[in-house]
Amino acid sequence: MSKEIEIVKYQSLLGEIKSAIQQARLRASLAVNTEMILLYWQTGRMIAERQQQEGWSAKVIPRLTADLKQAFPDLKGFSERNLGYMLRFALEYPEIPILQQAVAKIPWGHHILLMEKVKDKIVRHWYMQQTIEKSWSRDWLLNAIKMDSYAYAQKQIKSHNFNKTLPEIDADYANEVFKDAYNLGFLGITEKVKEAELEKRLVEKIKL
Repeated sequence: MSKEIEIVKYQSLLGEIKSAIQQARLRASLAVNTEMILLYWQTGRMIAERQQQEGWSAKVIPRLTADLKQAFPDLKGFSERNLGYMLRFALEYPEIPILQQAVAKIPWGHHILLMEKVKDKIVRHWYMQQTIEKSWSRDWLLNAIKMDSYAYAQKQIKSHNFNKTLPEIDADYANEVFKDAYNLGFLGITEKVKEAELEKRLVEKIKL
């Protein structure tokens, strides 16, 4: 076998392994993201239920933040502001089956953006589906909302076959899910870590 053929075959093997690693890493990241979204929804629901049952005001949130920080000093994402978003999240999506759909598949930062920018639930769900199908990063999602891509898509459907309004950016979306600040905080990662170590910690959180 010539040296050139060996190089070609080796590069093919290397490419296949790299692809497998990237796919496994993304699957682990998405699984962690789903668990985190579910936890945030459960937290928001528990706060909402207690507020209704006990008549507690919003003042309970700062106390929860302080006590959770003391109990889990490495756990990020439970600031007063984010607890407020969790409460809102649970109120806006009261049924757990919806979390098994598009809601659980996008990063928390996307949810915050959608809750702030898109009030109509039907329109919001459309943006969720587009985020998944087209792998929109948070910036691309924001651009799509500013461009009113939903309204444009409806016009396109009525006139002719729908064309994509924004390009696919799989790499950006995968990177955003993998390194999302909320996901890292959920894993207790506060310092800068190498990707290999980050991948290891992600995989350790997945129950096989």
